[in-house]
Amino acid sequence: MASISEWYVGKNVLITGATGFMGRVLVEKLLRSCPDVNALYILVRTKAGQSMSERVQDMMKCKLFDRVREDNPDFHQKIIPISSELTQPGLAISPEDVQTLTSCINIVFHCAATIRFDEPLKHALQLNVIATLQLLSLAQQMQHLQAFIHISTAYANCNRRHIDEVIYPLPVEPKKLIDSLEWMDDSIVRDITPRLIGDRPNTYTYTKALAECVVQQESGKLNIGIIRPSIVGASWQEPFPGWIDNFNGPSGVFIAAGKGILRTMRASNDAVADLIPVDVVINLTLAAGWYTAVHRPKTALVYNCTTGGINPFHWGEIEHHVMSTFKRNPLEQAFRRPNANITSNYLIYQYWILVSHKFPALIYDLFLRLSGQKPHILTVCGRNCAELILVIFQTFNFDVRQLNWPEYIENYCIGTKKYVLNEDMSDIPAARQHLRKLRNIRYTFNTVLLVFIWRVFIARSQMARNIWYFVVSLCFKFLSYFRASSTLT
Repeated sequence: MASISEWYVGKNVLITGATGFMGRVLVEKLLRSCPDVNALYILVRTKAGQSMSERVQDMMKCKLFDRVREDNPDFHQKIIPISSELTQPGLAISPEDVQTLTSCINIVFHCAATIRFDEPLKHALQLNVIATLQLLSLAQQMQHLQAFIHISTAYANCNRRHIDEVIYPLPVEPKKLIDSLEWMDDSIVRDITPRLIGDRPNTYTYTKALAECVVQQESGKLNIGIIRPSIVGASWQEPFPGWIDNFNGPSGVFIAAGKGILRTMRASNDAVADLIPVDVVINLTLAAGWYTAVHRPKTALVYNCTTGGINPFHWGEIEHHVMSTFKRNPLEQAFRRPNANITSNYLIYQYWILVSHKFPALIYDLFLRLSGQKPHILTVCGRNCAELILVIFQTFNFDVRQLNWPEYIENYCIGTKKYVLNEDMSDIPAARQHLRKLRNIRYTFNTVLLVFIWRVFIARSQMARNIWYFVVSLCFKFLSYFRASSTLT
């Protein structure tokens, strides 16, 4: 059986969402592990005042491509940007570009989507469903297309307790829903959104489920594979451990905890944190592309790309490793010493929110006001996979059973420091000194607070003093007994 890399030799690949987190890792992996791929056509739009070419140039300058750059300094010649806009009819692709794509593309990787949970339904429908429909329409015109791979999410069916590698039917026909919402005013759509999404938590999971149904409807005309990753995090191994470039998902939580801003979260310590490294997702995606093209399945193949059922790791364990990593490798200019905790108790959670979040934030914002600065802290505050493993090679490893979680979480945290915050590892001694300073400030504050409480509440009440002396004497007796027992032993 030919290797995956060999199959991609001479292939022309179309990628949507190539400038996003997963898309960039996909581009880098193709260029590095499949160096004889012919060309990568990427759909790009103008954004934030940057032209299409400027965005692509910025992407290729990224540290992510350092290994590719060493092997092939001219790798950028294989990347061909195509001007596109997912919210426009026909994806706003020019007739000339349509002709080019339909005449040469061999495989499509559809990574583009909005991942905002609070996206208005109409906009989420446009980006996640209608754009997918239009891309499928374009794919059907491609004369040499061998596979269409759609990136979905493991949470498209989060309203189910058990999720198999199948596409579940929805109570509404996607195309009929699109036609119905087209004429409605945004305020009307906003009002009926809760009824439409039902027991799903947000428009993101709902529209991704709709997109899967749309893709399934076209599976008779195309060779289709669907990848369902869970919470996508930093890289495990490739192109180097800990690569991450955004605040999405757990990255923002880790950074907030490392900076000392996030002190508590309401969650279960025993809940499985279904993180999946981005390079695992990309390796599976490329392997699925090869498998789909070679075996030409009659129905769409679905791949649940998760760790929870194979190599589970819990939020309580993540909390421990994140805190220990950031204490050994502190972030620069931390607001407070890292000391986050997870609790499932609502009252305890609200107490820590008040004591550890709102109260310190109010004090710091007051300091900012007094120093003439603007206050801001308070506002800040499965089956198919098993088959593929039998024919996979080390170059495209996605066997998460080999994943060492403590090592991965440490690399993840260090990755947020190096690649998201752009902090120099040589400044760690200074950051540790800053944490010691914050510790001394905390001890001083607690001492002053204790003296204040003594003077205001205890020193003025005989009963309070008696209770205080009784507690202190009990503690003294316990310590004395403990020492005497230790000596006898």
